[in-house]
Amino acid sequence: MGKEIALPMVGMVMAECAQVGLMIMGKAAMSHGMSNIIFVFYSNALASLILLPSSFLFHRSGRPPLSSSILCWFFLLGLLGCFAQIFGYAGIYYSSPTLATAMLNLIPGLTFILAVAFRMEKLHLRSSSSQVKSLGTIVSIVGAFIVTFYKGPSLLMAPSHSSSPHQLLMQQSNWVIGGFLLAADCVFASAWIIVQASVLKKFPAELIVVFYYCFFVTLQSGIVCLVMERDLSAWSFKPYVRLVAVLYSAVFGSAFQLGVSTWCLHRTGPVFVAMFKPLGIVISVVMGVIFLGDAFYLGSLVGAIVIVAGFYSVMWGKAKEAKVDEHTLAMTLESSSQNVALLSNNTGET
Repeated sequence: MGKEIALPMVGMVMAECAQVGLMIMGKAAMSHGMSNIIFVFYSNALASLILLPSSFLFHRSGRPPLSSSILCWFFLLGLLGCFAQIFGYAGIYYSSPTLATAMLNLIPGLTFILAVAFRMEKLHLRSSSSQVKSLGTIVSIVGAFIVTFYKGPSLLMAPSHSSSPHQLLMQQSNWVIGGFLLAADCVFASAWIIVQASVLKKFPAELIVVFYYCFFVTLQSGIVCLVMERDLSAWSFKPYVRLVAVLYSAVFGSAFQLGVSTWCLHRTGPVFVAMFKPLGIVISVVMGVIFLGDAFYLGSLVGAIVIVAGFYSVMWGKAKEAKVDEHTLAMTLESSSQNVALLSNNTGET
């Protein structure tokens, strides 16, 4: 295995571990009484402080100029991200990091739907790659319904304790609520990816974009906190698991994970990076059972398999389209070079 592939593979495994760890730490903080909105505020505020010096030092030369329209795009990016994080952490609170990781595999399919709607992606119904992408999107959505509405028996048991029928009914209800909240998170995250693609075309300085994103999420979530959280004790870092979760989210959830994913994306392309998403399901099952005492249910397994099948269908379609585009470009360049050669020969003959 070449070094150019081995290092990105290690990097993406570390990034997926950091992502799952972020979900587990968020679940732990909320289980100890911290509001999901306050958690989003603290995490992004600290991430902004970390990214402020590093982003502007990294892009100190050749930095694109800021304008009012770019700031408006940053505000929209932050707004979508703010809603995605609030819904996502609320969904994790009501369900589990395992369900959240399985639902994240909806994002490629939903992003494909939004990209087609906004004409950023072409859909040729007669093309096999477009057919596979469309089918994969539908399969992913079916898998999301399975993990949301079908819990099934427990495959990996949490520490057992007796539960009344009323408690079991409440747990099932919370699981469905969590599934819907996580689905809303995926919709906002997909819209965030679409907007981010547009922003990076206008302002190609990745770390500065991330800084402004975290900065605007801090402002927006802070306003929501002031409206919804009137109790001053809700802002406390006690017990200290809240502080640890916030520090982890800011350092590993924003700076580290983003940096590693961007580095891998630059060297291998988006398809390679996306292929590691289902790995998060395995990591979340192991870490959730060990550290949170979560149970792993049959519905999560079946739904995750269906979602992953749809996910890889979308990725396969994208990869096939990329190969077709490369082949078309190569043929066009070859044809152009032949035309230039013929013109030069004709000129030489005259």
